[in-house]
Amino acid sequence: MSTTTTAGHLIVAQLERAGVKRVYGVPGESFLDVLDGLHGSSIEIVVTRHEGGAGFMALAEGRLTELPGVAMVTRGPGAANAFIAIHTAHQDATPMILFVGLIPVADRGRESFQEFDINAWFGSTAKKVVTLDDAASAARVVDDAIFTAMSGRPGPVVIGLPEDVLVHAIESGTVEPRKVSRPAPAAPDLAELEARLAAASKPLIVVGGEGWTQESGEALAGWAARHGVPVLADFRAYDAVPHHSDAYAGFLGYGRSDANAARLDAVDLIVFLGCVRGDVLSDGYTRGLDAHTVVVNADADLLGHFGRMDQHITADVTAFSMALAGMDSAVRPAAGWFADARADYLKFSSAQPDGGTGVDLGVVMEILKQEMADDAVLTFGAGNHALWPARYLQHNSANSLAAPRNGAMGMGIPAAVAASLAYPGRQVISVAGDGCFMMNGQEIATAMGHGAKFIVLVVDNGIFATIREHQEAHYPGRPSGTHMTNPDFAALARSYGGYGERIEKAEDFAGAFRRAVESGVPAVLHLPQDPTTRSPKSN
Repeated sequence: MSTTTTAGHLIVAQLERAGVKRVYGVPGESFLDVLDGLHGSSIEIVVTRHEGGAGFMALAEGRLTELPGVAMVTRGPGAANAFIAIHTAHQDATPMILFVGLIPVADRGRESFQEFDINAWFGSTAKKVVTLDDAASAARVVDDAIFTAMSGRPGPVVIGLPEDVLVHAIESGTVEPRKVSRPAPAAPDLAELEARLAAASKPLIVVGGEGWTQESGEALAGWAARHGVPVLADFRAYDAVPHHSDAYAGFLGYGRSDANAARLDAVDLIVFLGCVRGDVLSDGYTRGLDAHTVVVNADADLLGHFGRMDQHITADVTAFSMALAGMDSAVRPAAGWFADARADYLKFSSAQPDGGTGVDLGVVMEILKQEMADDAVLTFGAGNHALWPARYLQHNSANSLAAPRNGAMGMGIPAAVAASLAYPGRQVISVAGDGCFMMNGQEIATAMGHGAKFIVLVVDNGIFATIREHQEAHYPGRPSGTHMTNPDFAALARSYGGYGERIEKAEDFAGAFRRAVESGVPAVLHLPQDPTTRSPKSN
């Protein structure tokens, strides 16, 4: 049914019809008609303090929920600030939509105020970039963006909104949202996979990507446990299968155990489920390259896959996991292959004191394991601080991790805001380095304004520790450009109206964490760390 409306209002109506609950953004005069359409809408406008924060919140919502997250920013500078989230969503294969206000059509090509080339900027990092030049197409363009972001290999879509087109009066209405196909594996594909499994003595499943549910994660892990096949997680896909399963054997990528690196060298069949053999997972294209390889992935192009591939099953991770769970297999792994993998994980994930001065993160992680809710959502950005939660904290619930796979700093706090809004009944915990926190820590103000609550552990060592570690390896005795001067993080949290507490020793962490939980507001626990500590102590 068509009614007289404007393109800006029709965009909002189509987002409502798709089930979008929130949009994140910084307002701009270039998309005023969309903002007007959001007035009185069922969609909440989460007003962020920086476009990078808005983009990361949308990315986290796309990671944690069944729809792409949506961000809205203005032309030129606003688009530039949001670019980091588009790059992250592209490399992470996470669905999100970025609306960018643009200059009027007639002003193009004149170097007008805040003009930029949206295709040149985003064309290499988004699945699709489209400019809404036809007002009557607004609903279709939005529906297509959601469909594109979620189908095949998920990723970001950027929509340019010329401000004059948005106010065009049109006779048009919303469209029926297109359903995204979730292909199931074909019977011949499963039969071929079974033949490969039956011939393998050291098989391995590597899980990753998007689309996992509690049911599919448990189903896959259950099948693997029954048949003695270890399951490893791709880098920062740690919540794909529950860690309490005997099949879960840890993760690959930065911070992985030496045992899992050796396992990749020894494997004779790898099944990549929802992910591909990329550089981080394979230690820079050096491990697991010669093993028989099966890739189960809905992406027909297998973007990012390197090396051998013997079989590609085009299937959704949930559909495949449920189909596999209903099958028996003749796979008979070598003696010790399964049990040793689990034993190595249990040893690797049992924290030892790090030693040194300051708060001992190894001790803190063991305390946090006992204190945190079993379905807590964890967020963190990039840096050495992320090594501790990745190694020691457990994920037994689906959609319980939002962290950048492309190494972008600054995601942890915005992701915590989005996680709390998406799952108001779940505990949200963010582990942040001091450098990472300061990149988007201002989004605590956004949390206060929209009722989000979470607990942030700020690991404060006064340096960009990851880069300092590289300097120590390659330029010993010559630190340069890696020192930071930090604020009182607890006081900063209190200045926003949140809860803040500084902890001087790990033994005081449990009490402080409980007080933070009881505060009912965004909370920051300031943890000074020995600046010479680079990573968790090996067992």
